Amino acid sequence: MIRFENISKQNSHRILFLDSSAVLNRGEKVGLVGPNGAGKTTLFRLITGEDTPDAGQMSVEKQISIGYFNQDVGDMAGQSAVAAVMDGAGPVSAISADLAALEAAMCDPDRADMDAVIERYGEAQARFEDLGGYALEGRAREVLAGLGFSQAMMDGDVGALSGGWKMRVALARILLMRPDAMLLDEPSNHLDLESLIWLEDFLKGYDGALMLTSHDREFMNRIVTKIIEIDGGSLNSYSGDYAFYEQQRAQNEKHQQAQFDRQQAMLAKEIKFIERFKARASHASQVQSRVKKLDKIERFEPPRSRQTVAFDIRPAPRSGDDVAVLKDLRKAYGEKVVLNGLDLTIRRKERWCVMGVNGAGKSTLLKLVAQTARPDSGGVTVGPSVKLGYFSQHAMEILDGARTVYESLEDHFPQANQGSLRSLAGCFGFSGDDVEKPCAVLSGGEKARLVMAIMLFDPPNFLVLDEPTNHLDLDTKEMLITALANYEGTMLFVSHDRRFLAALSNRVLELTPDGVHQYGGGYTDYVESTGQEAPGLHG
Repeated sequence: MIRFENISKQNSHRILFLDSSAVLNRGEKVGLVGPNGAGKTTLFRLITGEDTPDAGQMSVEKQISIGYFNQDVGDMAGQSAVAAVMDGAGPVSAISADLAALEAAMCDPDRADMDAVIERYGEAQARFEDLGGYALEGRAREVLAGLGFSQAMMDGDVGALSGGWKMRVALARILLMRPDAMLLDEPSNHLDLESLIWLEDFLKGYDGALMLTSHDREFMNRIVTKIIEIDGGSLNSYSGDYAFYEQQRAQNEKHQQAQFDRQQAMLAKEIKFIERFKARASHASQVQSRVKKLDKIERFEPPRSRQTVAFDIRPAPRSGDDVAVLKDLRKAYGEKVVLNGLDLTIRRKERWCVMGVNGAGKSTLLKLVAQTARPDSGGVTVGPSVKLGYFSQHAMEILDGARTVYESLEDHFPQANQGSLRSLAGCFGFSGDDVEKPCAVLSGGEKARLVMAIMLFDPPNFLVLDEPTNHLDLDTKEMLITALANYEGTMLFVSHDRRFLAALSNRVLELTPDGVHQYGGGYTDYVESTGQEAPGLHG
């Protein structure tokens, strides 16, 4: 269906692909993986024709439709979310706009051309029906509802939505198209847990070819049946999900290293013989024979060294046993009450994950505990010897755009030596010249990593984290999970990453319209006891 044959592609001075081959067959669901900058987005652009290979062949079957979702969604202002989603379906959206304009015209009783308007409306309505317009609008609303939109948001102007919600509108357009092949670049970003699970189910039922990138391991594991890895210019294919790929890659590397080690030992032995006897005439023929043999041997390469990061959180000072006590907590925004009469005691070493649908009050609760917001009534008492670290979605705003990554670390830790700060930067994905980047040019993910590095270098004993893994790549996320698993302090956090939830929580606080529920075990126990992966899902 889509085939790459011996393609090569260079971006500036960087070689992305070199004589690389891969194929996307009909009905396959493929996860595209590789480190940041490896060429994943370039591969998508080659498929859509936005870019061309420098060498080799890129072929796409004739007359197949391709839908491509990326993070650059544009403005889309001036139309409703439903209209914007239907726009992806072609002429039917234009007829829908005509119908809306004609309906408005028919509301004006003083119009002299009312008969002509009514006639045009009838014609447009018939065309709309022929093209399946009414069913299409229903399907568009169904997709938007799955991605978390309320009816009011569906009918409101897209221009008034935040960037994250505009992303969902752009994603809904591609899903409604149901093209022959779908290319999804980070579709799991900006989605809450309920929407993520809905999207999983949708993609499992999609019968076209799918290629996606995602920093959510669980999401990828549940959907893909094949992995294409971009590794140092090569495209390597693995049949199986992401977990199988990791296991298989580790086995391949182990085998490759063993082959390389055996060959190096043999070469060393041969070279030692040659060096020892090359000056002796009696061994001349043997030496020549071995030299020729060495020249003909095809040399094995060692596995490509992968940049693996590890970060050990230093021991935090011990807090008291009662870390935070919430008593009869109430918070409303206008008439919308988000928290009402909440009582909770957070004790030392507990790791509470907060669950709830959009608008349930998860972020509000974290702000109240971090004391960046005040309750309408009730109170939050933080215990003695508690040193609190708060990571919010707006934490990146504390960075000074004129300062570099290294200078930002130096500003916070003037007593630390250069080696430890550069090591810290490296753990959070800033290696080499990256530490000299000004904060103003950093991506959202890079800013999040820098703030996390600053927060964890001199660790608090109480971490309050609001979606800490947003925009983190798979390797950095794994590093963070490993580091936090060994962290001795207390945690209160919100996350839509199920691996993060399962690995780090030992308590669950569920915010629902029926009240607040507390669960003694972690996220895995919560799923087992409730039969649902998120509060907005049932059964």
